[in-house]
Amino acid sequence: MTGRILKGVGGFYTVLAGSGRTVICKARGRFRKDGLAPLPGDMTEITALPDGTGRLDEILPRRNVFIRPPVANIDALVLVAGLTPPVSTEFWIDRILAVARQKGASPILCLNKSDLDAGRDAEELAALYRAAGCTVIRTSAVTGEGAEELRQAVKGKVAAFSGHSGVGKSSLLNLLMPGMALPVGELSEKLGRGRHTTRHVELFEGPGGSWVADTPGFSAFDPEQMDMPGRAELPSLFPEFEDCRCRFQDCAHINEKDCGVRQAVDAGAIARSRYESYIKIYGMLNR
Repeated sequence: MTGRILKGVGGFYTVLAGSGRTVICKARGRFRKDGLAPLPGDMTEITALPDGTGRLDEILPRRNVFIRPPVANIDALVLVAGLTPPVSTEFWIDRILAVARQKGASPILCLNKSDLDAGRDAEELAALYRAAGCTVIRTSAVTGEGAEELRQAVKGKVAAFSGHSGVGKSSLLNLLMPGMALPVGELSEKLGRGRHTTRHVELFEGPGGSWVADTPGFSAFDPEQMDMPGRAELPSLFPEFEDCRCRFQDCAHINEKDCGVRQAVDAGAIARSRYESYIKIYGMLNR
């Protein structure tokens, strides 16, 4: 039978089989031998066993795989960013958006908790990322703002929701899918951080035929997780660079003469914060 892994806990995998029922499966030993870890979102071949459980026999080819959060075959990455503590910096947003694009997942940026006084120009931030080719939705789990727009954005897709702990991912998912009742954490006043309420990645059936993954909050970033062959790929992950004309075809947009990207930044056509993020990420890559 063919099925999709919904979650994996303690070596047991909940698989939604073609029959529409869930089967608890144990992976064959060869997965560990081959160094291949089954992930939520994986399409698999399983064998039903007489006791009602199953055996996970094969992982079908993946269209993409993320290490953090650990999930496979994602159509869209919904990055939930905080406008109030814990505030998501632009550099943090930029590098996660780059990862999403590199993996072939459509990035959707949710500027959450719009009902609160953010202490910053949220509309200016939204305009910045729309100009960078990103879908931006202002949301609030309290007022319901942006809920329908978000439902439409993930309709028919496999979408992973991620962001810092305490930013409101679980509250937002509860708004999208009433009855889901995910646990919601409180914000630590001392640290300005949320307590982790999501312990593992799990796919839930969402609105409009979508599958939605709630993922543990993350803040670390490792360039190796981008699976990049080298620095040459990085400019393609910043869509606003595409129309810039540079003197050299292989321009790195760092110190080259007659660089169209740098000229666009100086002219205000490309946000300086985006270019600064590009420079920082470029410096983090080894080659």
